[in-house]
Amino acid sequence: MTNRTENPPLQQHPVTPPLASMRSGAQWSIRNASLTAGIALLLMSVVAILGNVVVINGLITDGDAARTADDITASAGLFRLGIVSLVVVIALDVVVAWALYRVFSPVSASLSMLAATLRLVYSAVFLVAVGQLVGVVRLLADEGNRAVLGDELVQVQAMQGVIAFTDIWYVSQFLFGLHLLLIGYLAYRSGYIPRVLGVLLVIAGLGYATDSFGGVLSQGSWTAVSAFTFLGEFLLAVWLVARAGRVADGAAALEARL
Repeated sequence: MTNRTENPPLQQHPVTPPLASMRSGAQWSIRNASLTAGIALLLMSVVAILGNVVVINGLITDGDAARTADDITASAGLFRLGIVSLVVVIALDVVVAWALYRVFSPVSASLSMLAATLRLVYSAVFLVAVGQLVGVVRLLADEGNRAVLGDELVQVQAMQGVIAFTDIWYVSQFLFGLHLLLIGYLAYRSGYIPRVLGVLLVIAGLGYATDSFGGVLSQGSWTAVSAFTFLGEFLLAVWLVARAGRVADGAAALEARL
């Protein structure tokens, strides 16, 4: 009888995916995030113009509570549409916060998370501001309020609601400005976003921060500085869509080196 020494079974080790495969997955993820952020930012611009500039500002007359109340009452459906569009903008802000975090996390995960958190907090505060406009619509739509309070007091309270919306929004813009300052810094350091875009984003962030302080501290009407400094946001959106592949390649390469 021959003794046989059986060879022990070979131990199977987990197969580590090759670096090229890992990088390919990262590129796909970042490319999708870049496209998502860019498209959401562009869509947000259109919806915001419809909701805020055309609808809401078009029906509000500063310093004239009676006319403002009459215009909102006469175009209540349009005003409600404006409110809905602002809610859509807030939802898009949440999407952009996630997408920009993914795009810039290879540069600095902690700063990208802070930037996303600032945008999310801004969105929450802005949602509170929009809630003031919902209160205005309900106040003016209820005939019982006019019967009890009288037309003049209802008009004054409606105007106060509009002013509260503006004040809360101005305060929230400081958080949004800080968000853009961080995004500008990350873009400047990234190597896959043009540095000039990073500079323009920082300028845009300073514009929103200035509007926040100016809107609160000014005794009269305030001319929005951000109306002249927003260019960086728009160009970033265009770059993220048009150069999504380049963004993905650069970000994935940076992520693989870490």
